[in-house]
Amino acid sequence: MMFLLFPFLDPGFGMQKPQLLVPVIATSNGTLVHPAYFLLVGIPGLGPTIHFWLAFPLCFMYALATLGNLTIVLIIRMERRLHEPMYLFLAMLSTIDIVLSSITMPKMASLFLMGIQEIEFNVCLTQMFFIHALSAMESAVLLAMAFDRFVAICHPLRHAFVLTRPTVAKIGLAALTRGFVFFFPLPFILKRLSYCRTHTVTHSFCLHQDIMKLSCTDTRVNVVYGLFIILSVMGVDSLFIGFSYILILWAVLELSSWGPALKAFNTCISHLCAVLVFYVPLIGLSVVHRLGGPTSLLHVVMANTYLLLPPVVNPLVYGAKTKEIRSRVLRMFSQGSK
Repeated sequence: MMFLLFPFLDPGFGMQKPQLLVPVIATSNGTLVHPAYFLLVGIPGLGPTIHFWLAFPLCFMYALATLGNLTIVLIIRMERRLHEPMYLFLAMLSTIDIVLSSITMPKMASLFLMGIQEIEFNVCLTQMFFIHALSAMESAVLLAMAFDRFVAICHPLRHAFVLTRPTVAKIGLAALTRGFVFFFPLPFILKRLSYCRTHTVTHSFCLHQDIMKLSCTDTRVNVVYGLFIILSVMGVDSLFIGFSYILILWAVLELSSWGPALKAFNTCISHLCAVLVFYVPLIGLSVVHRLGGPTSLLHVVMANTYLLLPPVVNPLVYGAKTKEIRSRVLRMFSQGSK
């Protein structure tokens, strides 16, 4: 094992960092250069003082996301009458959001609050895997929720027979398995690259496309596989969700009066908000990365929105729009105040 030293500047905080120890690993195919760690950055153009103060709303968002999603999971677990497909899928969504925010927000808070930018190479790859895998699982759960709304509105008499508890459990297991299987190769195809350029990633967390750009070797395999999984996972899910809502809208418009039509479509509002909050930043982030060019403030803002917004917004939307959850939360607060 040999070692090289690479000095560099951190563009996020404008401070000279100590030299980075880079192991040089000899393989049968040549020499792989892997950094001992990467450097995370905050928001481009902002100084350390602003980053420090931004840590407090970030911590508040993390606390709000954890508390809100945990409350939804506990309410659904305790209330037996909520053990229906829609609420079981919502519990899965909230669980994914808790884990996703827990692997991103604490590290971001330490970055903004204390300026701790270093993240070990393998830790970065692990965080990257969980971010992408959990995002794929969330996409699958959103698709399952769209299917639940489609069956409930278009075929209400068959809903109880189609979406049984064992079926819901199998859908959840399939979402978990697909997210793991499709994204498990990502850390390994990143490890086959050499990193001899700057070791500063352009976000506050690790993403595949961000790490890939730091390589000085051929990344065609990463580009092709990354595009393949985005299209075959999130792309397919979004198409089926859109198709489900076309059928739902068609069924709603065929109802004889507007009262039942609006009541039926109102059950989809919360899910539509969750879909838009998840897919709009995801699609935008994928597009701007595929267009190439240097990473800009737009990339960073869209990436932060894509990861931080859904865990915070989803419990608020479902808590406000779902009568059963809203009444249970209000009852909990009223009992606590006595």
